[in-house]
Amino acid sequence: MSAPDAISESATDGEVKDPARQDALEDGQLKQSFVQEVEEALERGDDEEVQALAAPLHNADIADLIEQFAPQDRAALAAALGDQLDPEVLAEMDDEVREDLIDMLPPEQVAEVLGGLETDDAVAIVEDLDEADKQAVLRALEPDERAAIEEALGYPEESAGRLMQRDLIAVPQDWDVGRVIDYLRGAEPDALTDDFWEIYVVDARHHPIGTLRLSHLLRSPRTTPVAQIMEGEQTLVPVGMDQEEVALRFQKYGLISAAVVDASERLVGMITVDDILHIIQQEADEDIRRLSGAEEGGIHERTRDIVRQRLRWLVINLGTAVIASVVIGLFAGTIEQMVALAILMPIVASLGGNAATQTMTVTVRALATDELTSSNTRRTIIKEIRVAIINGLAIACLIGLGAALYFSMPLLGVVIAAAMLGNIFVAGLAGVLIPIALDRADVDPAISSSVFVTMTTDVMGFFMFLGLASIVLL
Repeated sequence: MSAPDAISESATDGEVKDPARQDALEDGQLKQSFVQEVEEALERGDDEEVQALAAPLHNADIADLIEQFAPQDRAALAAALGDQLDPEVLAEMDDEVREDLIDMLPPEQVAEVLGGLETDDAVAIVEDLDEADKQAVLRALEPDERAAIEEALGYPEESAGRLMQRDLIAVPQDWDVGRVIDYLRGAEPDALTDDFWEIYVVDARHHPIGTLRLSHLLRSPRTTPVAQIMEGEQTLVPVGMDQEEVALRFQKYGLISAAVVDASERLVGMITVDDILHIIQQEADEDIRRLSGAEEGGIHERTRDIVRQRLRWLVINLGTAVIASVVIGLFAGTIEQMVALAILMPIVASLGGNAATQTMTVTVRALATDELTSSNTRRTIIKEIRVAIINGLAIACLIGLGAALYFSMPLLGVVIAAAMLGNIFVAGLAGVLIPIALDRADVDPAISSSVFVTMTTDVMGFFMFLGLASIVLL
């Protein structure tokens, strides 16, 4: 078997080949038995055993291991790991876990950790510190590292300036391939970034004018001018651009890295796809939690913080539920005269809410990914109306026929069928119009949409069903 074949076979089976790691992992996750072994070694105070167990693990696996421990035991585990607590382990951790762990470390040790990280990862840690701890850590850093981090902190939160790496490779456009290769080979190890996929070509004003792929560089003769083999088209990211918009550009254009430019269009940094993958996951997680009113409350966050974040929206939901109850109260006499209405009311509200949630989820995600724009909003609304009418007719026929047969009242079947059709129609409109309206008003639709959509479907569902019932049946 040739070397490329062997590499391909080992890379495509998706399994961990290291036997020691296989003992610790199952389907890419730490085995419970392995975590228990580490816990027992830590309880015995056997730091050497803890280090031996963790030695085969990847930095991301060690981060997962620390997250598996109770908050009060994480500092002890970090201390027992010793030198195996690589700076990259902190970069791989959940934000809440990392913040708690950093709070337990002295500023000098935090500064030492930051010195081993890329600027963007170091900034992600520093920006979560309290102001006093932040200043203490910055004072403990080397002057050049402190200057880079302070410059990054000067940019808005969740912007390209916070996300970018300062270390990159840029060459003048008048160099040839041989000079670039000699430069890469002869530079001091600390003078160049460790990982790069593209070399940026700049003019005399340090404006990026193209990119040079490593594959083109290595396969071209030494005398070939850089300007001849560089790619002139490139995606430039303004330093103040929101990180979510940066992620959308990477996704849209299939980028591996992108140059970051300041207001004068000078090259100041680069963003790589590994950072973007983290941003995409982070933004998707936030949208999912916000749709349910959970906002930032992850499983590692403190109980009091989770309660504070969720309770606010539960109180708002309580207010909207009271509005729906008021509508029901208006038809109390109608319900008293026909018990069947009370039995069928939850069906109308439930199906309307589910239909609205389907439309709302798709709309919010389309807004977040820039798929829903001003040019296709009208077409999207018309399509959702068609979907609502078709689904409403199908569900109306089913529930109408079922209610008529069960209660032996054909008119009741007609009433609930009409109310169901109307509520699903309203649900479709609310599910698309409310997120769009909130987005146009610069309010995050992921946070607020569900409250207003649920209120709309509940109120309109009860009003249509009980109103029609009072007119037709009584």
